[in-house]
Amino acid sequence: MKNKIISALSSISSKLSNGLEDTKLSVAIRKSYEDNPWFDANSIDLALKSIGKWLRKENLEAFTKNYSFANSPKRVAVICAGNIPAVGFHDMLCVLLSGHKLLCKLSSQDKYLLPAIAELLIEEEPTLIDYIEFAEDRIKNFDAVIATGSNNTRRYFDYYFGSYPNIIRHSRTSIGVIVDENKHNTVPVNYSLLMDDILTYKGLGCRNVSKIYVPENFDFTPLIEASKEYESFLDHNKYRNNYDYYKTIYIMNNVKFIDSGVLSILENKSLFNNVSILHFEYYKDIEDVIRAIEIEKDNIQCVVSNSRLISNSIEIGQAQNPKLNEFADNIDTMKFLNSI
Repeated sequence: MKNKIISALSSISSKLSNGLEDTKLSVAIRKSYEDNPWFDANSIDLALKSIGKWLRKENLEAFTKNYSFANSPKRVAVICAGNIPAVGFHDMLCVLLSGHKLLCKLSSQDKYLLPAIAELLIEEEPTLIDYIEFAEDRIKNFDAVIATGSNNTRRYFDYYFGSYPNIIRHSRTSIGVIVDENKHNTVPVNYSLLMDDILTYKGLGCRNVSKIYVPENFDFTPLIEASKEYESFLDHNKYRNNYDYYKTIYIMNNVKFIDSGVLSILENKSLFNNVSILHFEYYKDIEDVIRAIEIEKDNIQCVVSNSRLISNSIEIGQAQNPKLNEFADNIDTMKFLNSI
């Protein structure tokens, strides 16, 4: 069965990479951005293309080689977030590749994409109809839970699902660390790629960089110039409303900030931001940043940097290109599924 699932997944890889050319996907894409204005066609297209890359046969085979496939399938409830398009797909994929049965509770913000992908899979491998179910109402009759939500919903999830084998995720965000290019173990900063890390999906994902640590006397000019590549966001009603609202609040309250024309760049110790805002913090010693990352590690999804001095960081520009084995919250979903 594992080989059949891999074959079905790899067969739809190209369809996801060309979503608008497939009737089922094009309908789901249209319904998604009609229902949720944050999910514009470009964001959905990018998300589906990223999934399409995951589903190449060689990637799936490499990903699964160290995990077992269940002989006695369990029913795994997956409660999806809805912050970016098809964000629950990785959990869906892991459940199927581990041999278990999926009971999926969709976010009200993202109701169409995963069912459309499931239809394509079932067309390729009809036996998967017994392995994929979408819950319309309250979920019931399950053996384990993977739930993703906010810090508030985490308390709810802990209360209701604490007695089941579970992975329960809460709010996280991502950060960038800029190290002086004259220092050892650094590379030049590509500010265009850093802006991709910040603003892809309009900054709504947990892998979006919401705060950057910068050395004293940092020159923001290249970052401001790079942000102009995203000027089209100002034509997006919801993004523009956020941008205008927070800029007005800062001006009225005499809060010092940098207006890039697309982003409000604000000195702030908080990792978490609002849409259209980038936080920053100056540092004198890189060791202070390393200590701050350790303290905040449970709130950080990933770190991008131009320096190998920051352990476990990834290259700037790669925040929205996670590999299959880059698990959310650094919890190995496949290992968990193998254990139930």
